[in-house]
Amino acid sequence: MKVVDRSLINLVLKEYHDSPFSGHLSEDRTREKVKTCIWWPMWQKDVAEYCKACNRCQKANTSTGKRLGNMMKIQEPCRPWEIVHMDWVTGLPPGGDRSNNAFLVIVDRFSKTPIFLPCHKDDPAMDTVSACDSKPEHKHDSQNTINQWYSQDTTKTWS
Repeated sequence: MKVVDRSLINLVLKEYHDSPFSGHLSEDRTREKVKTCIWWPMWQKDVAEYCKACNRCQKANTSTGKRLGNMMKIQEPCRPWEIVHMDWVTGLPPGGDRSNNAFLVIVDRFSKTPIFLPCHKDDPAMDTVSACDSKPEHKHDSQNTINQWYSQDTTKTWS
């Protein structure tokens, strides 16, 4: 078994992990190859760090996280305002009597009719619901809302 100088470690790891004959082996397999003929202090840690930092391996490896759910088609509505999409347009310059800086955009999935409600980006969800309910032209019997919100309280508010 050969002892390798610290200055040559990257060269050795490149040869045992990156070379065409090695083929970007996993950390375990690279460790097995290295330990048969070469040694240096803390070599296992260096092999692990090198393999984890390998850009090609990171791109090729599959995700180890929770699998994503299957894509499902959104049902087609049978009548207007049965299903609506909602999203915020924020980051606008202040304007209007309340210095609104955002819009709530509501789009009917059936007719593709949009409604734009001026609001403030920091308005609580209940204020937005009240604004929708206060205008007769915005009252619709929507049973299904598809939104782009990430707040936890909005689902309860709109149901």
